Amino acid sequence: MLALWSFAIAMIKLCGLTSVTVFLARLLGQKEDALRQRLREWCYDADDKKGDQRRDLEVSTCFAPLLRWVLTWWSAGERRLDLGLDATTLGQRFTVLTLSVVYRGCAIPVTWTVLPATTPGTWKPHWLALFEHLRGSIPTDWTVIVLADHGLYARWLYQQVLRLGWHPFFRIHSGGKFRVVSL
Repeated sequence: MLALWSFAIAMIKLCGLTSVTVFLARLLGQKEDALRQRLREWCYDADDKKGDQRRDLEVSTCFAPLLRWVLTWWSAGERRLDLGLDATTLGQRFTVLTLSVVYRGCAIPVTWTVLPATTPGTWKPHWLALFEHLRGSIPTDWTVIVLADHGLYARWLYQQVLRLGWHPFFRIHSGGKFRVVSL
C-alpha cells in the first residue's frame, strides 16, 4: 500500500486521499470505497483494522525497498540523487521528520518518523535511525546531495551525511562562517 500511495503521489502530483483513491481505483480496476479503506488502514495497528486476518506492519521495513523502487525510475546513465530533510509540525500534535527523494518537481518521502510535537528531547537518534534505514539502498557510485533548511543544521547531522559519502547542501544561518580552502 505504501508503494501504491507513493506511486500515485508521484504520478498525479497530489497526495489527498480522494485524489489517490480515484487514480488508483481506475488504474487497478478496483472499487473506490474498498481501496479508500485499504489506503486508510495500511498503517493502522492490526487490532484497529477491519477483518479477521489483519496484521501489523513495521513501516520502517518498507523504507529501503521503497527507495530502491523509486530509483528504478532513473535513466541508466543518471547517477545522481537529491534527498531532502524536512521537519514538519502538525499543530501541537505531531512533528514528522522526513527524508524525501526530490524528483521531477516533487518530494517523495522514503523514510520518516512521527513524534509528539511538544515533547522535549533531541531529534538526533531519530535522524540517525532514518539514515540507517536506507543503508545499502543507494549504489555507492552515485552522487547523493542532501538538502536541508537552516533550521535543521547541526554539526552531527552534517558529519553523518559526510560519513555516508554524501554531499551536504544545508542552508546555514546568516551569521555562519566558512573558510575557503587554498589550492
